[in-house]
Amino acid sequence: MSDEHAVPGEGADPSHKNDVVAHKKIGSWRQRASAHIAAVQAELDRVENMQAMSEHDKKLARKAHQLLNGARQATDNWPPLWAGASARDRTLATIHEAELIVLKLTPAQEIGWAGSSVLAKGIQHLGQEDPRLKLLEEHLRENNNMLSVDGRYLAAGVLHAANHTEEIEIARVRNFRNILLLAFLALSAFAVLLILSGYQNPSALADKLCFRPPAPTAENPNATKYVCPVDGWPPDGDNVLLVASLGAAAAALAGAASIRHIRGSAVPYMVPMSLLILRIPIGALSAILGLVLIHGEFIPGLSALDNGAQIAAWAVTFGIGQESLTRLLDKKGNLLLDNVRGSARAVDAPPPSTDRLIKPTLRPSGPDGGKPGGGPVVGGGTGGGGPAGGEGVAPAEQGKSERASGGGQAAAEQTKPPEDIEGRGGGAASTDV
Repeated sequence: MSDEHAVPGEGADPSHKNDVVAHKKIGSWRQRASAHIAAVQAELDRVENMQAMSEHDKKLARKAHQLLNGARQATDNWPPLWAGASARDRTLATIHEAELIVLKLTPAQEIGWAGSSVLAKGIQHLGQEDPRLKLLEEHLRENNNMLSVDGRYLAAGVLHAANHTEEIEIARVRNFRNILLLAFLALSAFAVLLILSGYQNPSALADKLCFRPPAPTAENPNATKYVCPVDGWPPDGDNVLLVASLGAAAAALAGAASIRHIRGSAVPYMVPMSLLILRIPIGALSAILGLVLIHGEFIPGLSALDNGAQIAAWAVTFGIGQESLTRLLDKKGNLLLDNVRGSARAVDAPPPSTDRLIKPTLRPSGPDGGKPGGGPVVGGGTGGGGPAGGEGVAPAEQGKSERASGGGQAAAEQTKPPEDIEGRGGGAASTDV
């Protein structure tokens, strides 16, 4: 490649023949990004070779090459674990900007078919009331769904806004994933501290997991003074560890049962997996704190447990009970994932109606809302001499006229105003499509 595509300070532009070499790209997002970079690079090279560019367009082309080189560097480098999201964002943003430049450089004889692609992406990511999207729809409607040279920068504005919205949608998912990971680390630290406190100072927490059953009676002469999760007195950290382990295991089991509700996502952030592992420390803490509440007689009618099996059973119950909280987080995660729109959205929801592309506009010019001599014509037909008023009449009106022509055509002629009867045969309805 010529030196005019060189990145400042980096010498000649490196070869991009290995954009899609699989063994050099580890990670699904790198594979997808590399293929996307190769496609955009090929389109950019083709556009450059098709036409003689002005000096301003050459500057845009050089900038597009620099952007694609930056995307390659982001996919090739191995940043630290905490900087992986930055590499993904850099790759996506640079590819989007390179695509925008390619659209601006597309020759006039090929720009026409780009309008439908830009409109489709705008519908996916922008709101129905976005003024740029409305202007682009109107432009395509007036030009038979073809993008004219005058509408090039309008389409570029819509594409830029849709790309920016897509980046924001993915950034929200990433931020939510980061919050889940931080919550997992914080809750895990709290659970570990509670277990360690059971060993360091058993009277602080470990004895709160033990209960005093009713005094021995004739029916139950073997009743002991204290009942703990682990047999023996005084209690120690083993009691806290056992309760936390039972709560965490129960939460993991409940999380495994909820996997059937998880939907796959192409977003390179493991939100469903983060939601699953978050259940483990929540279950451990729920079991410990739940038994503390029972020991403190916070739950009416439940103040003493008779044996260690009951204590273990309640620890499992509280571990499973954390699902009431984590399901709310699941709904939030699914909402954010659903908000990342793309071409795969058509699997879950029907695509937008095609009448967004061509919508006839009727301009009334006669006393009945159309020109004398015919009904409204969809598609540019002309009114004939029959009672239907033209071949392009609306289906409902055509059905009515067919039913009337069988037996009541003469009566209908008498009820029509004289000016309508006179003008039935000669007028032509017109529409603007």
